[in-house]
Amino acid sequence: MTPSPALCIPDARQGTGTIAQQLVEELDLVIAHRTAGVLPGDRRAAGVGAGTELAQLRPYVPGDDVRHIDPAATARTGEPHVRVHVPERTLTTWILLDLSPSMAFGTASRLKSDVAEGVALVVARLAVRRAGRVALMTFGAGPRRMHPPHSSRRGLTAIRTALDGRVAADGTHEPRALADALLHVRKLARQPGLVVVISDLREQNGWTAALATLRARHSILVVEPHDPRERELPPVGHLTLVDPETGEHVVVDTSRRELREAFARIEADARADVARELRRLRVDHAPLSTHDDWFRDLGRKLR
Repeated sequence: MTPSPALCIPDARQGTGTIAQQLVEELDLVIAHRTAGVLPGDRRAAGVGAGTELAQLRPYVPGDDVRHIDPAATARTGEPHVRVHVPERTLTTWILLDLSPSMAFGTASRLKSDVAEGVALVVARLAVRRAGRVALMTFGAGPRRMHPPHSSRRGLTAIRTALDGRVAADGTHEPRALADALLHVRKLARQPGLVVVISDLREQNGWTAALATLRARHSILVVEPHDPRERELPPVGHLTLVDPETGEHVVVDTSRRELREAFARIEADARADVARELRRLRVDHAPLSTHDDWFRDLGRKLR
């Protein structure tokens, strides 16, 4: 059977829309605060080691690096002292991008996958500032694909290359794709950082428990693209609906007000449950519509 025109095909992409560079600059400090605080030297790591910030002065013991001997302390005390520094560490931002079939829906200005791509590009651009690194994992469309952490221009180039031409597509429904991706990042991300999940959170099981385990160590932002027609049906008579995740078809008479109200109520309850779970987990939540200016909405949410 021919897929619904709203489902994603290559020609259906409308692009991410305008991304104002001035607003990107304004968001920089906001996202930098969430991800990394300020400059690399101001982020403490566990223990002591090589770095620029002084942790302590202590007497020299055999085996210490003689390059760390402090001349002033040694002259003042009459015995060799070494400087022990707080180690610096760069912060890594992990982007988890949903490519499942439901992300290929869009009846407004663009597809949900277009919004997701734009968010990934903006977050990647901000994440590599101040010596940060960014990694990308895609899931929901076949095997997970992992693009390891990189910094600066190399990291941005890798993200842009990974996103070029990649949109959600028809495929086998994977009800644990998001949960498995979260658990995989938990194994890879050994140091605390920022995890940005870009997904519509539809027809996914077990993600709340996986998100809770990740939240114990990392800051998390969940970006949820959505489309107006997912929340209400237009009164256009008989309409064939296709579940992009499961492929199930159903014919409904949208001229019936009771049916439209029931659809809107069920959808509102489902989205409210998602928002409630994210609040319970103390996870930042940014719903973005395909109908509105998603970029400015993201900026307002982060502020």
